[in-house]
Amino acid sequence: MNEKSKQRKKKKRPTAGEPYPVTRAVTHIRLVEVNPGKLAALDALAPVYLALCQAYVTLFCTTESPNKLRDPLYQTPLSERWHRVAIMQAAGIARSWRSNRSTASQQYRDDLKRYQKQQADGQLPAQAKAPEFRQWNVPTLREPCIQANVNVVKLEESRDSTYDYWLTISTLEKGQPIQVPVKLAVYHKRALTDPKTQQGKKLNSSVQLNKRDGVWWLTLSYDEEVTQETVAGAPVVGIDVGIANFVTTSTGKQYGSFHKNLRARHKRDHAKRRRKAKLRACLKKKGVKHLPSASSRTGQRLIRHVKHEINHAVNQCFAEPEHQGVQFAYEALSVASMRFKARAQNAYLRASHLGHIPQQILWNSQKRGVKATPVISAYSSQECSVCHYTDRKNRPDQRTFHCRVCGFEAHADYNASVNLSRRVGDRQLRACRDRTAIKAVLMQRHEAWKQQQGMGTTSPVKRRKRGKSSAAVSSI
Repeated sequence: MNEKSKQRKKKKRPTAGEPYPVTRAVTHIRLVEVNPGKLAALDALAPVYLALCQAYVTLFCTTESPNKLRDPLYQTPLSERWHRVAIMQAAGIARSWRSNRSTASQQYRDDLKRYQKQQADGQLPAQAKAPEFRQWNVPTLREPCIQANVNVVKLEESRDSTYDYWLTISTLEKGQPIQVPVKLAVYHKRALTDPKTQQGKKLNSSVQLNKRDGVWWLTLSYDEEVTQETVAGAPVVGIDVGIANFVTTSTGKQYGSFHKNLRARHKRDHAKRRRKAKLRACLKKKGVKHLPSASSRTGQRLIRHVKHEINHAVNQCFAEPEHQGVQFAYEALSVASMRFKARAQNAYLRASHLGHIPQQILWNSQKRGVKATPVISAYSSQECSVCHYTDRKNRPDQRTFHCRVCGFEAHADYNASVNLSRRVGDRQLRACRDRTAIKAVLMQRHEAWKQQQGMGTTSPVKRRKRGKSSAAVSSI
């Protein structure tokens, strides 16, 4: 596919007043076990479908490019329609995996180029290590997840029954489909009811079936067009992303944190994974072929809880009464390029899932019809929001920002959010191609601020180190 066709396929960003299509999901609908024999037929279908889908995922990730219209290749007791559904689902999984791997590979090349440039210029820190590319493993499907269309699973509204819907599911036995009743809870009905017309929303024909802990769950979806309601010239609220506080706004509000119980759980999970890594290394040295898994249920549960806390924090931010009728500016964060010297800090960074926060901000803005603009985040935490002086020493610690020129002091995340709110539409910064050019622009603005204040040439204020007595300082 050439570049022109890629540009044609690429979706345009919605402008003010233009509807934006959003697909919403209604999850956690438990299938009623009226007749255990019906769900037993679904249980017999699930492992066969999972194995077939895994075979095509491996094929599309290793040998062939993902193609949802590929001719059937493997022998299976499933019908041709089920076979086609498995190919389409596997192609979607493989396409996402290839895209993520390509992004990580490009990020690795950028990091390696930056590392080599610093090494050639003699600016490489003493403890810096060369970036390493982590090989990506082929996705493994562990639990049954069926993304079915109307050819194999048909959803029909119930008419003469106490149930809300009926699912007609094709099985391994040809010509013997099963009908499973669907009972919606109150909050499901509320989500599927249009608040304006008080009528039910039109559901999509495709459904998703998941099996967790021996229970089958149904996920429905519907399409909705959301119009961007943010008026032109609306006040801008900056959003800074962090670990101590997931979201900090330029209005002075903070939402969510990875500290406290999440951090303690991460420490326990990190220690557990280190013990398992040592065990795997020992068994591998002894020649054991079947090694224990490196992942754990507690680790997967922690990932879900962290993302849940992030989602809750972003929802709180958008639902704040004082944030109604505003537009947001959030930092275009690249977590893959963030590195610390200590391995524990890098593990702490990965566990916080900072890259999930900008995605949630974008999704919340789209589904609420609010304008949210990603802006350049370089030096936003080192720039003074008053005089624009940019220096790493403006951050004496992780929490505090204290300008070494004008003396402005505030919470570091709040200062960064104010800087981000001012970068919407900043063409001068957007024209910069690297961090050096960005810092040069910020320092030019600092010099202009000094001329405006009539300060002339001033040297940064030297902060006295804590713990030294006044007599010791005077003797220097």
